[in-house]
Amino acid sequence: MSKKKKHILLISQYFYPETFRVNDMAQEWVKRGYKVTVLTGIPNYPMGKFFEGYDYWHKRKEKWNGVRIIRIPLIPRGNSSNKLLNAMGMTANYLSFVASGWIWVKRHNIHADLVFTVEVSPMTQALIGVWYGKKYHVPSFLYVQDLWPENVETVTGIHNRVIIGPIDRMVDKIYRETDMIFTISPSFLKAIANRKTPVDRKKVHYWPQYAEDFYRPMKPQAIKGIDNNDGCYKIAFTGNIGTAQGLDVLPKTAELLKDENVKFIIVGDGRYQPEFEEQIKKRNVEAKFVMIPRVPSEEIPRILSVCDAGFISFNKTSLWGNTIPAKLQSYMACGKAVIASASGETKRIIEEAGCGICCEIGNAKKLSEGIKVIMHQDNKKMGKNAVEYFRKHFDKNMLMDEMDEYIN
Repeated sequence: MSKKKKHILLISQYFYPETFRVNDMAQEWVKRGYKVTVLTGIPNYPMGKFFEGYDYWHKRKEKWNGVRIIRIPLIPRGNSSNKLLNAMGMTANYLSFVASGWIWVKRHNIHADLVFTVEVSPMTQALIGVWYGKKYHVPSFLYVQDLWPENVETVTGIHNRVIIGPIDRMVDKIYRETDMIFTISPSFLKAIANRKTPVDRKKVHYWPQYAEDFYRPMKPQAIKGIDNNDGCYKIAFTGNIGTAQGLDVLPKTAELLKDENVKFIIVGDGRYQPEFEEQIKKRNVEAKFVMIPRVPSEEIPRILSVCDAGFISFNKTSLWGNTIPAKLQSYMACGKAVIASASGETKRIIEEAGCGICCEIGNAKKLSEGIKVIMHQDNKKMGKNAVEYFRKHFDKNMLMDEMDEYIN
């Protein structure tokens, strides 16, 4: 590493206390001797309202584990049962953050050596990194975790070129004016490099997500609400309960497994949760589910310690096949077999690692049959395979060392 203590301006619409992996990246850079300033929004994900203690007047600047945090104003996402109101709230959320970012770049005088934008939707936030890089003539890096405009079309169902065209041109501008682009999967890399407007292949790199150090195999712990001695095969799902996760397959699957000693441990919350719980009641499978509210990420390994497998699912769109979901690395790091209702990159990794099963997306019958098979197989061997694959491909120190080389 260069002897000079480089200053990284990290741009992410989501940051601590919101639970995203970017939090760990920032802390790791501080440990490695970098000065890190984070430009972010007022925390409101995923429930759509400001976290307690945060608003337009309080906690706008913080110091957290050596990271300097600057919070610019945005409109919270909101949370409505009305799809139109939800869409309007999300649009206002996205646009308000980038508008505040434009004002911030114009008015503030923080000199960093490079700007690094972590793009979990929206892509609009990457404009702030482009503007900052131009103003101070410093390198601009972009970490793409959601493809745009594909993500917009998939989530909203809007394909009208009057709307999608300007978004597409915005993405072209961002890619053109960014010095280095990193992606979470090989499929993302190909999609970016092969856009209609060419992107220089030399500046696009595959850099997968890692799992934080606290994700590791553990002996079974005592967890409130979970019986360790019931002999039940336990399948955990952890994270956001949204429509993109395709969790509607689980109540149907539980109904097909009513005579099997299986339980689903659901840890998290999100916009789809009320409807998800309604489906569980409708199918009369409440006994098959244990619902645990969102917990700090550090608590996830303890919960996984009493489970036999981790579950991953998506709704049925081609976009998600290109994605490697962060929870896959988390499950693998904890030495858990993986059960997936997925395709593409997720399926490839599970098969390469020999760490579980992958069933057709949204197919409850196939998923129930797969669970019946895997619950009688050697899950410990699958968990061991998962850890070995994780250490070879997703090790944190290896990946952060690689990022050091790009930065320096």
